[in-house]
Formats: sequence, C-alpha cells, structure tokens
Amino acid sequence: MPGLHGRTGSHYLYGLVGMRIRHFAYISLMALALSGCNDALETAQVDLSKVKNKVEQPLPSHILAQMSAKGMDRNSPIMIRIFKEEGAMEIWKAKTDNRFDKIADYKICAWSGRLGPKVKTGDRQAPEGFYDLTRANLNPNSKYYLAINTGFPNRYDAANGRTGSDLMIHGACSSSGCYSMTDQQVLEIYAFARDAFKGGQSTVQLQAFPFRMTAENMVKHRLDSSYDFWKMLKVGYDNFEVTKRPPEVNVCEKKYVFNQQATDGSAFNAAGKCPAMSTPPALTAALASYGKTYDADYAKAMSKFDGMAWYDPSEAERKAVVAKTRKGRELAYAPTGTSLEAGRMVKVAELEDLMAKRTAQGLAAKTAPGATPVAPAQPQAVAAATPAVVPVPMQNPLAFAAPEPQETAEATAKKPFWKFWARN
Repeated sequence: MPGLHGRTGSHYLYGLVGMRIRHFAYISLMALALSGCNDALETAQVDLSKVKNKVEQPLPSHILAQMSAKGMDRNSPIMIRIFKEEGAMEIWKAKTDNRFDKIADYKICAWSGRLGPKVKTGDRQAPEGFYDLTRANLNPNSKYYLAINTGFPNRYDAANGRTGSDLMIHGACSSSGCYSMTDQQVLEIYAFARDAFKGGQSTVQLQAFPFRMTAENMVKHRLDSSYDFWKMLKVGYDNFEVTKRPPEVNVCEKKYVFNQQATDGSAFNAAGKCPAMSTPPALTAALASYGKTYDADYAKAMSKFDGMAWYDPSEAERKAVVAKTRKGRELAYAPTGTSLEAGRMVKVAELEDLMAKRTAQGLAAKTAPGATPVAPAQPQAVAAATPAVVPVPMQNPLAFAAPEPQETAEATAKKPFWKFWARN
C-alpha cells in the first residue's frame, strides 16, 4: 500500500483485514439473532397445558412491547376486523390520539360456507356485517376453549329477516357458521377483548367483510349476487380507512348507515324510514378525496380484468387445498383454507356456466324424491376432503342480543364517536 512500508504497513493491513472480518462476523451474528427473534415471535405458541387461568391469561410480552412502541395503553379500546377471502382476522387498538392502529393479525383456521352474508339458520354461512360485542358476549365456558359471540343477528339482520344464533369466534379449528381459530389464537383474542372491557370500553366493534374492499377486489367480485350488499358494507369500510376510528353504525330502511347524525333529533328505526341525516363537513371532504382515488383505481381494474371475474370456491374446494394439514389430527380439526388459494379468475362466460351448474345441482339435490337437502355436489376428489362430521358449537350460556337503542332525546343527543374526529 502506498505510503506504508515494512512492518508498520504489514501490521496495518492485518489490522484492517481483521477489522473487516470482525465487522462481517458482527453483522452476521446480528442478522442471525434478529432472524431468530422474529422466527420466535411468529411461531411461538403458549403451552396450553401450563395456562392456569385461561380467562385471565395475560397477553404475551412481545405484544405488550408493541403496544408501548405504538403509544397504546394496555386497556385502550380495540376493534376486530375479519376478511373471509384471505382468512384473516385483525385486532386494531386505540392509540393516545384516539386513532386505531393494527396490533395483531391471525390466520383464521376455519370458516364455513362461501363469501356472502349469513341469511338463515343452517346455511353454514359465517356472518358479514357490523356487530357490537359487549362483555356479555365473552364465553369463558365454551366447549371450544374460549368463545366470543358475534352478536348475530344484529338490527340489520333482524330487519331483513335473517335467522341464526350462537355464531362465535372460538377455538378448536372447526366451524359451522363460525370463525374458528386455534386455541392459542383465541386465548390472545379473548385477552385483547377482556383488557379493553376492563379499561371501560362498553362495546367492541366487529367488522366482518368478504374481502378487503379495494377497487380490484370489487371489480373481481362485481358479478356476485351479494355485490349490492357488499357495496353497502364498503361505505363503513371506507369510513374506517379515512378516519382510522370505528364508524358509528345505525340501521334504517333495512340498510346500514355510517357516521350519520339525525338532523331533526329523531331516532333511527331499523325497518322504518331514515331520518334527515348529515355528515360532518371534514369527513365529507375526506371521503370525497378517498372516493376519487378509488374511482380511478376501479377504472384501471375494469380494464385489467376486462371479460374476467372471480370464481368463489366452495367450502369443500377450500378444504381440499389444505387436506394434508389434517393428517394425524382429530376429525374435529377442520381447517378450511382460503378462497385465494382455491379460487381463480375465469372468463365471464365460464363463470356464468359454473353458477348455472351450481344452481341446477342445488335444485336437484333439494327436489330428489326422499332425499335430504344437501349442498351442491362437488367433484369426487374434492368431496373426499370434507370431514364426515363438523361439530356444531354448543349454545353459549352468555349469548347476548343487543337491544334496540332507546328512542329518547337523551339517546339521540349522545355525542357520536365520529364527531370527535370532525374537530381534529
């Protein structure tokens, strides 16, 4: 090296090489340590045999650390979000500025039926919509480890004649109209809700969507029979995306309305006519800006998927994708996989043909002499992946049906949650 001679230069070179080796070794060790830490966080599960009191089991230390880093109080309010298509459940939690941020997400182990709302008892559909959960919805005595009643049917469901009961978020990874998690997952989810109620939250909002309501997804599913219902849910979805606060939900004329205040002071009646309503100007402006971006994205998606639409797979088709994961486990363990894994984009003509065949198969099964009504037939290889028995969750002794809000001046004058947002 120029300027370095003899022993001094040699020592310098050896020292430089040694420093570089130590530097790379340090980086490698740090990367390994961080990798190991992340792997531990992602795969670590509580040993349930060592849980002495599942109802009071504290949240893991790494989640508490994340709360602290995000500026969340341990007992601050939460919100639960579900996206059926990708089999995802998210926990959102209030920060010190009263806006919500995601603190945890989980892969739903099992949900039954297809995309679309629950309509009647026995249809095996998991609910979609907006539900208020109270402390009474928590069931510490569930046969499926722990459970939280979704509150179905809510006021919207009841006004539209939808029936069903005891539809839960619970453990055991087996669903018949429920959202079923692993026992380790539901232990954490239950703890999130328990701590929020202890902090004074009176109702936890559950938002259950068929999919993330992006422009691309709305275009993909534009031919589905549930599309109009989903467009209504999307209004609530958009309100949360803009404000990062759970929207205030009311029902009138048998439809959801979000962040609306009755200008004449009258109450919202689920089956009655909607009162005159208004939206805070700041929220209106924010939604309009959000809507412009969405409209542009929708036009791009229509061009991208011209002549194509999404084929929503059956529950049996979803189960076939994850059939291998059931080997060596009890029959009750029944993961269902995701629609994203089992579904596909098809030509519109092909989708219409598939839907016509599905309808014909369903009618044939229902009208066959002496036959018990069954779900539409599936290809043999797919049907074989469906378990012979799917346990139905036991009735929740703490099931809670939210009463209609009191139609009083005091109730209508109550300051809505979203109004705080309008002042900021």
